[in-house]
Amino acid sequence: MSDYLRNPARLFEIGGKVAIVTGASGAFGALAARVLAAAGARMVLAAGKAEDLERTALQCREVGAEVATICRRPNTEADCEAITQLAVDRFGGVDILVVGSGLNDPCPIVDMSLARFENVMAGNVTGAWLLCRSFGRRAIEQGRGGKIILMSSARGKLGHPAGYSAYCASKAATDGLTRALGCEWGKYGITVNAIAPTVFRSALTAWMFEDTERGNATREGMLARIPLGRLGEPEDLAGPLLFLASRASDFHTGHTIYADGGYTAG
Repeated sequence: MSDYLRNPARLFEIGGKVAIVTGASGAFGALAARVLAAAGARMVLAAGKAEDLERTALQCREVGAEVATICRRPNTEADCEAITQLAVDRFGGVDILVVGSGLNDPCPIVDMSLARFENVMAGNVTGAWLLCRSFGRRAIEQGRGGKIILMSSARGKLGHPAGYSAYCASKAATDGLTRALGCEWGKYGITVNAIAPTVFRSALTAWMFEDTERGNATREGMLARIPLGRLGEPEDLAGPLLFLASRASDFHTGHTIYADGGYTAG
């Protein structure tokens, strides 16, 4: 009997794998770090805010994970090289890359400066591209495959009336990068996929879950479009993340998984 039939849960095991998570001080990055650490991965965490980065690192260490940290954002080639090289120097290689870093800067396009647009594109697209290139070079050299997980959004597929021209464009580009690298690196056994949530609970979105006039009005507008009838919770992203980081997804690449309660289906 095949191994996966004896114990299907083993398909999701990542114990001993080396995982890099950027944006580890943010909502998705911190969640990704804690999930992968609890699943047994050795962690390299990167973020621009030292205090928040160390908080995430401590949470990962509390579940027994080996953790190395680097207080850098993927803003430049040097940043991305330093992040991936730390994994090689500390743990001997790379297996998983989670690009959790990114930003939004809502503004009507008629009022938005080119500099603000380029900043969103740099944070969401250029940084991811640079990280993928740096990770990919090492993964190809190692010859044992790899897992890349990018952070997209329902806004990569859908527009938004509240000044999201830069953000929507950047997430559509993230989806395109996912497909392109999925095709380019399939021959090396490197899978490239993206997770695309709608609103999920975090420090930035907490007001949408509150019983206030603003929160209720915004939430009701969202819920009218979500078939499952609720906003997202952090654990809704944990399952897709572990799936994409493990051998359970070995035949899945170039895909964007919408963790959105059906928001993009209608």
